[in-house]
Amino acid sequence: MLTSPRLLPFFLLLCAAVSLFPVSATDHIVGANRGWNPGINYTLWANNHTFYVGDLISFRYQKNQYNVFEVNQTGYDNCTIEGASGNWSSGKDFIPLDKAQRYYFICGNGQCFNGMKVTILVHPLPPPPSSPLAMEHNSPSSATPWVGSRQWGFRALLISLAMILLGSHWI
Repeated sequence: MLTSPRLLPFFLLLCAAVSLFPVSATDHIVGANRGWNPGINYTLWANNHTFYVGDLISFRYQKNQYNVFEVNQTGYDNCTIEGASGNWSSGKDFIPLDKAQRYYFICGNGQCFNGMKVTILVHPLPPPPSSPLAMEHNSPSSATPWVGSRQWGFRALLISLAMILLGSHWI
């Protein structure tokens, strides 16, 4: 075991640095276990998700059968790919949501008319809580407390790992 007292300041500095980084992104798989296919209500699917800047939206489908185009609202409403700002066809497409805005995605091979289209609204990241207690006492019940709980879970994991590596006798 690494039990050197010289490692303690390094470990504390590492924990402090990690706590400053933002929470990891969420990968939203379109259609969940049904994937990107005709006949699925993607509006209902999107309404059950909250999207934040930094998240990913991913499309899973048969590679040579379907595709994904990012279009504007007109393209979405009319199922056209003119002026598309992005297109993907790998069958496992991971698209970063890097701006707080509304995104429009359609299938470009005619299946848009069979429901293969989805629009999502991406929100800015909520500000991090000043402390876990402040978050519990100051946030309304409808707020998204998952940001803080993920941070503390990750910190607890790091501390546990450090205790294993350094030995727990220094605490």
